Amino acid sequence: MQTALPPPQDADYEDLLGLWSDLEAGLDTVLRRPHRIPDFMAKVRQYDRWMQDLLRQDTDIGLYVLFQLAADRSLGYSSAHALICAVLCHVLAQELALPEPERDSLVGAAMTMNTAMTELQNQLADQPDKLDAVQRHSVLMHAADGERLLAEVGVADRLWLDVVARHHEAAPASAALDALPTALRLAHILQVVDRYAAMISPRRTRAGRSVTDTVRAMMTRSEGLRDPVGFALVRAVGLCPPGTFVRMETGEMAVVLRRGAKPNHPLVAMVTNRVGGKLSAPRLHRTASGSPTIQSALTHDLVRNHGRFNHQALVRLGLHAERMHRGS
Repeated sequence: MQTALPPPQDADYEDLLGLWSDLEAGLDTVLRRPHRIPDFMAKVRQYDRWMQDLLRQDTDIGLYVLFQLAADRSLGYSSAHALICAVLCHVLAQELALPEPERDSLVGAAMTMNTAMTELQNQLADQPDKLDAVQRHSVLMHAADGERLLAEVGVADRLWLDVVARHHEAAPASAALDALPTALRLAHILQVVDRYAAMISPRRTRAGRSVTDTVRAMMTRSEGLRDPVGFALVRAVGLCPPGTFVRMETGEMAVVLRRGAKPNHPLVAMVTNRVGGKLSAPRLHRTASGSPTIQSALTHDLVRNHGRFNHQALVRLGLHAERMHRGS
C-alpha cells in the first residue's frame, strides 16, 4: 500500500544533513594536516562524540547522509570514507555488544586508518590511470606508516594503534571471531567495514557496486565460511540501508528512507513511475506491508540519469512518517 503525504512542516526539525556535512568537513581538515592539530587524539575523540550525538538524534538520517556521501565524487574521498567507516563501526559495536573501550579504539582507528595516505587516497579516487610503483608502495605501507604517524601526533591508545596497523591483516579463516586476540578481532571488523564502504563508493576508474552485490561479498570469509561481521552488518543497517536507491518489482525506482524491523523491510519513497518518469512528489511505501517488494539495489551511476533529488525533503518525509507510525 502506497501513501501520498505532503512535505512535513516542522519548525523544530534540525538540519541534520547540514550538521553531518559540517562534521565531514571538519574531519577532512584534521586528517589532511595531523601534525598541525594540537592534541590530535583529543580532537578525533571530539569528532567521535559529535558523531555519536548526531546518531543519537536519528541513526537513520545519519545512515542516509553517509550513503549519499559515499556516492558524491565532489567531496574528499578520504574523509567521507573515514566517517562512513566510523559510523558503521559504531553501529556494529552496538550490534556485537563490544565493551565501550573496544568501541572507542575501533572508531578511532576507523577515523584515522588512512591518515598516512589521505592525499593519495583522494588522488586515487579521481585518477583514471593505474597506480604507479611509488603509489603502490605507499598503499602497501600505509597501515604501518599510519601507526607510526598517529603515535607521532600523540595517539596513546595502544589498541587503536594496533588496529590501524593490522586493519589489512587477514584473520585465520577457521577462527571464531570471539577467539581472536582483541586487536585482530577489531581489525577484522574494520576490514569488513572498510571493504564494504570502498565497494559502494564510485571512483574515476569504476562505478560503485550496488549494496546487495557488496553484501554478498561481505557475508563470507576465505574458504567460503560465513563471516559473522558481515551478517551483523546486514542486521544493523539492512540489506538496503537508508540513502540507497532500489528498483521495485513494479519497475518504479525508490530511495530507502528508514530501516524496518527486518533487514529486507525498509520504508522507501517512490521517486519515479514504472517507465522511469520522475514523480512530482515522492510516494511513501512500507515494504513490510506487502507489494510492491524490492527487486534489486541500484548503483548511483544508474540513478544519476534521473537528475538531482531533494534529499532534505526526502529525509524530512521519512522522519515525519516515522513519527506518525510511532504515534499510531
